[in-house]
Amino acid sequence: MRFPILQPRASVADSGPRVLIADTYRFAYAVGVPCDRNAIDTASLSPVLQVEQPVARPTPLAQSGPLPVWQILVLCGLLLWLYEPTLTHLVAQWWHSPDFSHGFFVPLFTGFVIWQERSRLARVKLHPSWSGLLILGFGLCTLAFGQMGAEIFLSRFSLLIVLAGLTVLLLGWSFFRAVLFPWAFLALMIPIPAIVFNQITLPLQLLASKIASTILPWFGVPVLREGNVIVLPSWALEVADACSGIRSLMSLATLALIYGYLAERKTLARVLLALASLPIAVAANSLRIVVTGLLVQYWSPDKAQGFFHEFQGWLMFVASLVMLYLLHRAFRMIWPEGRKK
Repeated sequence: MRFPILQPRASVADSGPRVLIADTYRFAYAVGVPCDRNAIDTASLSPVLQVEQPVARPTPLAQSGPLPVWQILVLCGLLLWLYEPTLTHLVAQWWHSPDFSHGFFVPLFTGFVIWQERSRLARVKLHPSWSGLLILGFGLCTLAFGQMGAEIFLSRFSLLIVLAGLTVLLLGWSFFRAVLFPWAFLALMIPIPAIVFNQITLPLQLLASKIASTILPWFGVPVLREGNVIVLPSWALEVADACSGIRSLMSLATLALIYGYLAERKTLARVLLALASLPIAVAANSLRIVVTGLLVQYWSPDKAQGFFHEFQGWLMFVASLVMLYLLHRAFRMIWPEGRKK
């Protein structure tokens, strides 16, 4: 069998390996003879050798950028339609229950924080993540379970999970970490379940009764405590659920977080102010019971009811805010502005 002789189209003899181009079979191979590679005419190469390598294109989810306004409006409309019964019942509870009236301030302050941080949020690089779809699905399942089981707390808390899932899915984990504080602050607008509420109320009643029965004898008032009932010589004071301090505790904790965010830049000081709301609320409520006992013993039992009783509640809450402010001033003395904690 005879093979065709391939004639070279171009060759360079001075340096580099010589490249032979076959007209008949349209392929190229190298011979171990030096030639200049830069002198090769690329137009004479086979089309197989000139195939362009594919370039990886980013998927639509990986492309970062602000969401169009119409998409934001559509998402807000869908959330309002989905959670309309839940939100209506929640706002009604804020309005009718004094224990949770602070809920009106929570979404307003959350919006204020996001508006204050808008410049920093605008610099966050958006990297949408498909993991947000799992969080979104979990939140919707929580909503479904809450509605089927008539569990109001689950239905309400699912809103926070859905918001977190949408944020991660559309904006990414970096953006979610940037808005973590205002997102977590929204949990304060959801009333705690009744079973948890009752478990907290009773210990607070007993603690306030014990502190008040210990302090009243210092002012010459003999007392006999039976659980949450303080028996005085002329009257019996019962520390009811409304007087347990749970109402002032939840409101004070919310205001402590707001005050810490607005008036303090140190993270440790903010955390301590929030934690201090518990002993401050207990101390203020115990002081309210002591004042009521003194009014009953040295003035009139009628002063333990009606206007005086309600006015004492407001007065003690103002005293709680004053104690919170004094505690913050003490933090400023310990940690001056120049030092960071």
